[in-house]
Amino acid sequence: MPEFGSFTLLLALVLSAYTLVFGGVALWRSRADSADGSAGRLGETARRAGLATFVALTCAAFALVWASLTNDYSVSYILHHTNKELPTAYKFSALWSGQEGSLLLWAWLLSAYGFVLRLRHRVDVRLSAFASVILAGIQVFFLMLLNFAAPPFAIQPGPVAADGFGLNPLLQYPEMVIHPPMLYLGYVGFSVPFAFALGALMMRYPGEKWIHITRRWTMVTWLFLTCGIFLGAHWAYSVLGWGGYWGWDPVENASLMPWLTGTAFLHSVMMQEKRGMMKSWNVWLIFSTFLLTILGTLLTRSGIVSSVHAFAQSSIGYWFYGFIMIVFAVCLFTFFKQKDHLKSENKLESLVSRESSFLFNNLVLLAACFTVLWGTLFPVLSEYVQGSKVTVGAPFYNRVNLPIGLFLLFLTGIGPLLAWRSTSLRSIRRNFVLPGIAMGVTLVASIAFGIRPWEAGDDMQATYFSLITFTLAAGVMTAIGAEFLRGAAVLRTQTGKNLVSSMVLLVRRNTRRYGGYIVHFGIVVLFIGIAGGAFNQSREMEMGFGDEMKLGPYRLVCQSFTQDSNPNFETEYALLDAYKGGKKIAQLAPEKRFYIGSQQSSTVVANHSTLSNDLYVIYEGKNPDTDKPIIKVFLNPLINWIWIGVGIVVFGTLLALVPNLVVVGGRQRAAAVVPIEAEVHHA
Repeated sequence: MPEFGSFTLLLALVLSAYTLVFGGVALWRSRADSADGSAGRLGETARRAGLATFVALTCAAFALVWASLTNDYSVSYILHHTNKELPTAYKFSALWSGQEGSLLLWAWLLSAYGFVLRLRHRVDVRLSAFASVILAGIQVFFLMLLNFAAPPFAIQPGPVAADGFGLNPLLQYPEMVIHPPMLYLGYVGFSVPFAFALGALMMRYPGEKWIHITRRWTMVTWLFLTCGIFLGAHWAYSVLGWGGYWGWDPVENASLMPWLTGTAFLHSVMMQEKRGMMKSWNVWLIFSTFLLTILGTLLTRSGIVSSVHAFAQSSIGYWFYGFIMIVFAVCLFTFFKQKDHLKSENKLESLVSRESSFLFNNLVLLAACFTVLWGTLFPVLSEYVQGSKVTVGAPFYNRVNLPIGLFLLFLTGIGPLLAWRSTSLRSIRRNFVLPGIAMGVTLVASIAFGIRPWEAGDDMQATYFSLITFTLAAGVMTAIGAEFLRGAAVLRTQTGKNLVSSMVLLVRRNTRRYGGYIVHFGIVVLFIGIAGGAFNQSREMEMGFGDEMKLGPYRLVCQSFTQDSNPNFETEYALLDAYKGGKKIAQLAPEKRFYIGSQQSSTVVANHSTLSNDLYVIYEGKNPDTDKPIIKVFLNPLINWIWIGVGIVVFGTLLALVPNLVVVGGRQRAAAVVPIEAEVHHA
């Protein structure tokens, strides 16, 4: 199997190089309108070579998984990332648990995206050919890494070991079977809209068709990246045992940055579609998003930053430096050569308009991205300038990004209330009355219930953030709800259906718009969950038999603590009864595990979760002097609203991907859709 895997990787490199070189030659020949059709035949062979690349890389990925499942410790990668007692699911996940395997996963996913693109090439043959060649160039880079710099099938010197070193304990958690592939589907997927954008610019593609072709590609990719980021956040919350879900770790930041620019791109392209504006912005947004995905891959592999998520330091970073410089140079050259093709067809007519809200949205998201990028790279820059690393901590990110987040939340609500071109004062008064009332009521109620930042002491900033978040959230939710009700009312008048049926019909007739509103609603719910962090509490103490700990409305009683073992790990844990209001609500069993294969330990958190808060319990080990377990408990309010918000975002995105309802029954009924949506749009 190792020889077979190495051969298929080399074959994939040859096939990708063929697609790149001869696909490029075919495009160059086609410009001269070759009469004998040779350019078309050559381009077709390049397309088929690109399809075959997927088959070759599928074989390579299968070979590595097979080596893992069969405990083939002659392969160095398998020796260092698995062991015999590792459960099957984690043996499968060894494909992406180390540097070489994760690069193979990246290359395989890229070939899968390319496979779909090349199968659908008749959507636009010439543009798809450009995108195919660009994807092949990216593929060649990763396959060169896999063949020469980080081969996953390298043979371990000396006699074959009896057992492997095991998988990193932090990765032995069910979500880690899902989180990395989701993240990679997002990272790799942005290569497709990048390839289409660069290809469209190279060929001076007329109109906005390339945006229509890539809209669903981009949305699906953005959805995968969103799921990957928040699965990672939930893993950090459930496994790392520090009571939080986001620590502004460099690798966390690396995934957030392309998400921010990708979100800006999804909003910004609407202006190009509707008004022919911001063409240069859109091109550079998608270029930047792709470059940030490569930078994120670099950060996890070069060792230039310290992270619990990063792989070991290696010289592979120099390959990425070179690749980033080449890609940036190609983008810059193409942009300046074709700059006149990106002139806007219209100009911003009013600051109080839908266009201005998109513009401010872009600026806010880019400001957040720059802040995160600066904080992430600051230790590297400081070491280069001063000779010593100066680390930027969470307070810096929070101080800068919390106000940015609040402004973004405000724009989330105000954007849908504004019309294209210009919004009249009468429309502003009418549309902002209900959200304004909701915000005023929420502000007064929040203060009445005890959210008073001026009394919060050291937590003043966080409490102010929570108060403003709750206030803005009420306004945004009301504004979004009003949009649904206003549109449903128009449909009810015209169709005679009840309000609920009219609302369903409204959504089905414009899934992209109303799916987007649902995504915005999910973002608001997510912000509410984040705002709950201002009221977190924690406590730590030794707990022997019968000892009690109180935190908030909860009381914990230690029933026992003991040890256990199995072939994979040894464990210490405590059994704690949790009471609320005198009633037992759960028995919690936090653990400390020691994995035999890797000789590493990890924490298993016990968590009692409700809509209002989480009771989050950690076993920190025994005090050697008293032989009693040390228990740390966090009370995290509203934390589940984050995961619920993400679920709403996923649902809204999937809805926006569904085609609009096609109205049947004759021209008269089909034509009736236009004034309905027009009336809703201008209401």
